Amino acid sequence: MVEQPRNHRTARLIAIIAGLLGTVLAVATPLLPVNQTTAQLNWPQNGVLQSVDAPLIGYVATDLDITIPCSAAAGLDRPGRTVLLSTVPKQAPKAVDRGLLIERVNNDLLVIVRNTPVVSAPLDQVLSPQCQELRFTAHADKVTGEFVGLQAEPDVNDQENPAQPREPLRGERGGYDFRPQIVGVFTDLSGRAPPGLEFSATIDTRYSSSPTVLKLLAMILGVAMTIVSLGALHVLDSADGRRHKRFLPPRWWSMSPLDGLVTAVLVWWHFVGANTADDGYILTMARVSENAGYMANYYRWFGTPEAPFGWYYDLLALWAHVSTTSVWMRLPTLLMALACWWVISREVIPRLGSSVKHSRAAAWTAAGLFLAFWLPLNNGLRPEPIIALGILLTWCSVERGVATSRLLPVAVAIIIGALTLFSGPTGIAAIGALLVAIGPLKTIVAAHTSRFGYLALLAPIAAAGTVTIFLIFRDQTLVGELQASSFKSAVGPSLAWFDEHVRYSRLFTTSPDGSVARRFAVLAVLLSLAVAVAMTLRKGRIPGTAAGPGLRIIGITVIAFLAMMFTPTKWTHHFGVFAGLAGSIGALAAVAISAAAMRSPRNRSVSTAAVLFVTALSFATVNGWWYVSNFGVPWSNAFPEWKFGFMTVLLGLSAVALLVAAWLHFSGRDKPPPPGTQPLWKRIAQSPLAIATWALVMFEVVSLTVAMVGQYPAWTVGRSNLQALTGKTCGMAEDVLVEQDVNAGLLSPARNVPVGEALGDVTAEGFSPNGIPSDVSPDPVSEEPGAGNFADSDSGVVTGSEAGTEGGTTSAAGVNGSRARLPYGLDPARTPVMGSWRSGTQQPAFLRSAWYQLPASWSEQDRSDSLLVVAAAGRFDPGEVVVQWAGPDGEPSGNLSFGDVGAAPAWRNLRAPLSSIPSDATQIRLVATDDDLSPDHWIAVTPPRIPELRTLQDVVGSTDPVLLDWLVGLAFPCQRPFNHRNGVVEVPKWRILPDRFGAEANSPVMDYLGGGPLGITELLLRAVTVPTYLKDDWFRDWGALQQLVPFYPDAEPARLDLGTAERSGLWSPAPLRLS
Repeated sequence: MVEQPRNHRTARLIAIIAGLLGTVLAVATPLLPVNQTTAQLNWPQNGVLQSVDAPLIGYVATDLDITIPCSAAAGLDRPGRTVLLSTVPKQAPKAVDRGLLIERVNNDLLVIVRNTPVVSAPLDQVLSPQCQELRFTAHADKVTGEFVGLQAEPDVNDQENPAQPREPLRGERGGYDFRPQIVGVFTDLSGRAPPGLEFSATIDTRYSSSPTVLKLLAMILGVAMTIVSLGALHVLDSADGRRHKRFLPPRWWSMSPLDGLVTAVLVWWHFVGANTADDGYILTMARVSENAGYMANYYRWFGTPEAPFGWYYDLLALWAHVSTTSVWMRLPTLLMALACWWVISREVIPRLGSSVKHSRAAAWTAAGLFLAFWLPLNNGLRPEPIIALGILLTWCSVERGVATSRLLPVAVAIIIGALTLFSGPTGIAAIGALLVAIGPLKTIVAAHTSRFGYLALLAPIAAAGTVTIFLIFRDQTLVGELQASSFKSAVGPSLAWFDEHVRYSRLFTTSPDGSVARRFAVLAVLLSLAVAVAMTLRKGRIPGTAAGPGLRIIGITVIAFLAMMFTPTKWTHHFGVFAGLAGSIGALAAVAISAAAMRSPRNRSVSTAAVLFVTALSFATVNGWWYVSNFGVPWSNAFPEWKFGFMTVLLGLSAVALLVAAWLHFSGRDKPPPPGTQPLWKRIAQSPLAIATWALVMFEVVSLTVAMVGQYPAWTVGRSNLQALTGKTCGMAEDVLVEQDVNAGLLSPARNVPVGEALGDVTAEGFSPNGIPSDVSPDPVSEEPGAGNFADSDSGVVTGSEAGTEGGTTSAAGVNGSRARLPYGLDPARTPVMGSWRSGTQQPAFLRSAWYQLPASWSEQDRSDSLLVVAAAGRFDPGEVVVQWAGPDGEPSGNLSFGDVGAAPAWRNLRAPLSSIPSDATQIRLVATDDDLSPDHWIAVTPPRIPELRTLQDVVGSTDPVLLDWLVGLAFPCQRPFNHRNGVVEVPKWRILPDRFGAEANSPVMDYLGGGPLGITELLLRAVTVPTYLKDDWFRDWGALQQLVPFYPDAEPARLDLGTAERSGLWSPAPLRLS
């Protein structure tokens, strides 16, 4: 080894020792102990038999022990008292299937777990002096129940041992995890708790942990050693004697017109642009994590942590402390977008060679393709933006290391790459930035080892590669995270690498997943990649570009596409990780098809045809966006067209370009252009990819801007974001109007007509009070192609979006003799019903009600946000239910059709703006016509009403716990998501759902099979739909508001007995239970 200066010998020793220490401490961190918060649910509480709520986020306890004195069963002798003890309310639809019930069935006391009897005894024996107590235990491997003191009946078939002692009355079930789901402890008994009654459940709080002092010191020391080792590596790098190169490129702060345009587009899109599907999901996780103590997957997977992919969400949780509004929460995304463009324009493009650096077409194509990816895919809270930036920074650090023959930039690249990798599952695309440079890096290491040896160089790099372990396992254990990861794979969705075609299948659906914007972005980068690869294979490199960096950026992109195959889900929003790479590849492709590199006019015509074809294919779908971002967008449910379909025109132009290429080829005119400066229009025309990308960017920006302007003053994403700057920060909650008391707005019949007779007073041919089927459940929504991604998806899943509108019958007759169950809390004593349905052969039906009096001052008030509403059910066409109005003389002077928003044939609220009725009208009446004799075509109506409306923000507020469906979280930033802590979920009072399609298609994410909150609420609460309307957009299905009513209204939140225990990194209390 060459003799080294003293400072280099010292640096070499420090690099070895510090690097190895940092690596060892990082590897040891997952095994080091943590302080776990233990929680025990003990009952009875306060010495009384009162039901308590304690919904476990993991559904089941680690173990459960119950002891009940037999004498307690004496309280079950009264009518209506059947449950001695249960872990789920007996009224819940799935109570027997999922929980534990110790209940009286006929004359027996039965212990049943998950629809499986464990042990039973006649009630008279249970109450006899011989019976001492009932014991029940539940563990992952088995459940047992025993009536202590009672003996099993002898086996009548055992003739050989008639005098054999009888076995204790005991039952056991094993071979399956029978642990019951726990949402509380419930009983039909009351009064003082008898002595000896004990219920003790150990709650699974394995993820409610914090680092011990030992682990904290190890992490601090490990990070410090890594930093020291990198400092020593820098000293070793400087042994080459070369001057330090500046970190930032020259004039990095200057701003060109293109920079200004990109910045303007990004800033404007920040306010008016569409968001991504998972924004509400991620925002809610971030908001709840502080109270929970860890970043749990709030909507799925039984509350297991997001680690190892949760560090980026932890930053969002800190960011949410300032505000939860969309404009604020997405500000880091905007900053990442600007950083991405700055890196592309200042670092990537100059490194790709002189032709790229000095080509305006390359810069404009890079900007256009970058924006074409960023706008539709990265304008939300998902991790794709930071991954896209991380990939670019990793590549730039690697390139700096290659260019300077130094290893510190490589170590920094490894750190950035590791952070990118663990930002989200799609971060796997970052590995390409390191793999493509293995060859040059081996050369650099070999050059340095002759002076310092391998260990001094590789120890700091190993420390850099493992330093992210401190971040990932800072408060969790190795076994805990391994269990969570394998558990998520078992629950799903978890698609294999060979299912990657699913992602591209979705890209070609007519849905937001396959919208114009998303499809064009992906097809354009694939085309650019194909052009760059083809030119490189033909000529060795693209003329005028740097061979090494160009090949490496192509290699990264190829590897990134291959790495995406290993992500467990296959959604098109994952393509957002290519935003930075797309701009870089676009710059290379622009140079590849320029006149300087591709001199043949024929070939350039072919490339133009390819760009036009890709653009045409992109317009063969809808201009759709997710949920509320779609409000008012032109062509959101149709192929874009104006006079002619955009796809047709572009396809025709593509054919023309191909014909021109053929003409050039066969006519012998395929000659390179003469040297010299060409006119501007020719240079622009020779950049088809730049033209196409910028045309699509403008199409997207104009679409969303038109939506905001066209919908005004109705709610849109753009209007809401701009108003947030003025202090109106509660999103849709201030525009959704709620009708809390539907009976308060009912109109009274004029001329003293009795309420029960008014609805059919004038004409009621074929209509009757009971002309309604007993079941009016809504028809299922047909799922869009490619919408499902869950192994547990079930076409029969009940989403609850229309809870309380499914109809049914009641034992007592209403005011006009109807036994139909009314929706929304309408009072049968005040609300008549008339329907045209009948069993058997149908007949034409016609209904004309009596006149209903309008309020005396109705025309003098502001009617801009007032409605006329009729609760109706059935299947009927527009115009078959109308309202007529009249003045004091009672002569009809006009009519108006209702807007029908809701799911047929269920109950829904027909509505019409009150401002559409002339101010001189004093009374109105309903007219319904059913001339269709199909059994599925019928009409049922109730009297008209003028609702008393309040905003959802006023009704729900910001303090009540709310179940915000994952699609709506970002649109309702002021509503408080229900919390969870120490393994127990707070009981929500409300649920806010998206539009009906969104609720039905996406509720399986949160269901029982997936370990989500719906698996808890459907056992604990009954949902009642509250009528709502979107202000100034009255006919919009914005979503729904439900009030969640407990099955046991008097149940109190359970008090937990908390403690602390030290657990090693290999500790596990019990297996996590699949539903």
